[in-house]
Formats: sequence, structure tokens, C-alpha cells
Amino acid sequence: MNESVSRVRLFDGPLDISWHHCATTADFIADLFAVRFQSSRNDYREVRHSVGYLVNELMENAVKFRAPGEIMLEASMDSESFKVKISNDVDGDTATEFQRLLSQITVGDPSDLLIQQLEANAADPQSTGSGLGLLTLMSDYGARLAWIFSPADQADVVSLEIYASLPISQLHH
Repeated sequence: MNESVSRVRLFDGPLDISWHHCATTADFIADLFAVRFQSSRNDYREVRHSVGYLVNELMENAVKFRAPGEIMLEASMDSESFKVKISNDVDGDTATEFQRLLSQITVGDPSDLLIQQLEANAADPQSTGSGLGLLTLMSDYGARLAWIFSPADQADVVSLEIYASLPISQLHH
């Protein structure tokens, strides 16, 4: 891997980590990585939008489901793809529930699964944690996703690493 890696670390503190940090961080990362496409306005917009959407979706999940502690984002880009890894801790129950969800949304065509989940959510408006964001990333953006769950230092806490790769060569012409 020859590309350089950019890192952003969000710390727990008196102001806590909240939703607005997701959008701000996603916009920053999208601007940082799209700048190399500024010679073409359309390419710049497409790359900025796709990278921003991917990072925002993954950051929102990290904030929504995290156990206390920091969130680490690492990102890089080469001529073929934008890659990001987001690391944070989750409690054991959250990890178990997330693994159950992943077993449902990673077995089949993402487009078909997205339609099924949209229909299920329409039938049950109270539904939460349905995986729609992850399915949208896989179906509409061609994102490839992977997850690693490993024991953390504390009891009943799991370290979660989410890896995503977004094909850039398909976004710009």
C-alpha cells in the first residue's frame, strides 16, 4: 500500500461525541480526498459526495452504537479506491445484535436486500437498527465492507473495526 493514511481521532470529553461531529468529520475527509479531482467539477462533486456519504454513514453508526471512548478514523486513497477504517468500542450486547444484523444483510444481493428492508421498515415505522445505511452503501455506492470484532480491555466491551472500500475508478471518468 503506497498511499498515505490520514487519521482523525474523536475523543470523549466534557462536550461528548455527538451527531454533528459525524457530518463535520465526513465533510472534512470528503474535501481532503476530493481535492485531487478539482480539475473536473463533475468528478470532484461525485467523489466528494460518495466519500462524504460513506464516512458520514459509518461515523453515525460508530457514534450511535459506541461504548464510552474514542472513535478512530483512518483513510487513504489510491487510483482505484477510497479506503476507510473506523474503530471504536461497543458493549457486548450491541456487538451481538450487530453481528446478527450483519448475518442478515450480507447474504444475498445488496439491491434485493435493500428493497426488502425498505418494505419491512415501511410496514414497521418503529423499526430501528435495520441496516439500511449499510445496504445503501453496498447497493448504490458499490462499497465493500468488512468488520472485525475482538475483545477489548474491559469486561463486556468489544472492539469493533469497520473497513470500507469505495471504488473511485467508477466514480470519475
